[in-house]
Amino acid sequence: MKKIKVGAVSYLNTKPLLYGIEHSKKLMEQIDLVKEYPSKIASQLLDGDIDVGLVPVAVIPKMKEHYIISDYCIGADGNVASVCLFSEVALDKIDKILLDYQSKTSVALCRVLLKNYWKKEIVLEDAKEDFTDNIKDTTAAVLIGDRALKQRQKSEYIYDLAGEWKSFSGLPFVFAAWIANRVLPEDFIKLFNEKNAEGIDNIAEVLKQTTCEYYDLNAYYKRNISYILNDEKMKGLELFLDLLQKL
Repeated sequence: MKKIKVGAVSYLNTKPLLYGIEHSKKLMEQIDLVKEYPSKIASQLLDGDIDVGLVPVAVIPKMKEHYIISDYCIGADGNVASVCLFSEVALDKIDKILLDYQSKTSVALCRVLLKNYWKKEIVLEDAKEDFTDNIKDTTAAVLIGDRALKQRQKSEYIYDLAGEWKSFSGLPFVFAAWIANRVLPEDFIKLFNEKNAEGIDNIAEVLKQTTCEYYDLNAYYKRNISYILNDEKMKGLELFLDLLQKL
């Protein structure tokens, strides 16, 4: 049987989702699992190099067809901690924002907030690798993932994009979801969903196998990230995609 190609993000926030998958011999026999940063996984899904991926939701409008195959996601109902605008000055003094090359949804969220919530026109620039040293003076940056958790120890001003979205919309935010570019077998989807749940239901076991010196992962997994893709998150997702189309 041809294996299903699955792309996942290589950040700390995916550890609970991948715990059950990687510990399931039955599921691992059915898939080829690759790990990359979010925008890379999105490109692979668009190009057909993978069949399903934990991808930034901003990629949805670019897909010919898409199928959300899991009840789990990378989301937040308030501050997420690992997706932020970092700066040395307050928002009203920022002249330029560097946009993380590893991100699609988060940089799109920053654009949506600038237009609809903060009501500001600021120069936006796509960042290259190793751009965090350029966060100085009136130049800020959107930074995601593990590097964002580290940057929290350095920047004086931190604008949590999920928290800002919540203040703006009153809704939770979905950064990434398990999205397929074709119809997948029902028995596979059922098993895949069950294995997603396994790690979410056993955070204590995930923590035993995961270490982080620069952020409290217990708080991160239990309070910052909200993994269940419920109706409220779908409302937030629909609003975000609608505003994204209007940029």
